[in-house]
Amino acid sequence: MGKVYTLAEASKHNTAKDCWLIIHGKVYDVTKFMDDHPGGDDVLLSATGMDATNAFEDIGHSSRARSMLSEYYIGDADTSTIPAKVFKHKLPKEPMYNPTSEFIRFFRFMVPLVILGGAIGVRVYTQ
Repeated sequence: MGKVYTLAEASKHNTAKDCWLIIHGKVYDVTKFMDDHPGGDDVLLSATGMDATNAFEDIGHSSRARSMLSEYYIGDADTSTIPAKVFKHKLPKEPMYNPTSEFIRFFRFMVPLVILGGAIGVRVYTQ
């Protein structure tokens, strides 16, 4: 077991020249990996200052990527300093289903098809 870091401590390392991530309660110094990350360094930088576990898991990293984490491990996260998940998005005030929008969506699909069908029909009958 390595040193234990708080979220505040890990959050200070949030640049391309000094980047730490918290994933599954462990702290990783990924600074040396910034240039090699397939998703680019912006992806890693956007995951600093928080628990990046969900971001890491949502991407579906390979077993090779998971095994690479051990190279960058520097310690454990003090999970008591990581806030509980909070909804960042407000729920919509109007209902999710809107019959009018379904009608409009249908016609956005059908109008080009009718035009295409008409053009093909004119082409066939004028030959």
